[in-house]
Amino acid sequence: MPPARYCYIVAKFVLLEHLRRPDQQLVGLTPTFDRLPDPAGRPGEAARRERLLDCLDRCMRALPPDDAQLILDYYRGEQRAKIEQRRRLATERNLSLNALKIRACRLRDKLEVCINACRADREGGNFFPFSSQGDD
Repeated sequence: MPPARYCYIVAKFVLLEHLRRPDQQLVGLTPTFDRLPDPAGRPGEAARRERLLDCLDRCMRALPPDDAQLILDYYRGEQRAKIEQRRRLATERNLSLNALKIRACRLRDKLEVCINACRADREGGNFFPFSSQGDD
């Protein structure tokens, strides 16, 4: 996976975590989000990002609650706190750190497929990630 793509995926989870905190007030957040600068200078970029975040939220809700909590906890914290959080997660689930990383990677892959399918569905595409290759 290219580093830029990995960073984008991590950033999505950080934003999702920020939005899910109970102490955060969501009032007024959407207008601020809509006013974010458009990095590529393309019109409609904020709307596209909003649709992607909606798809991410939909896909997170589709995960089993334990898996959704795992992926959120996996990306919680910064620097040393993140390392300690991952050690705690591995211990709680009786996993090695490597097994935890593999599980998180598989969950990210599932989310990526789901988000791509959601995006294609919203854009009127014919992308069906769960059908077999020979079905057309």
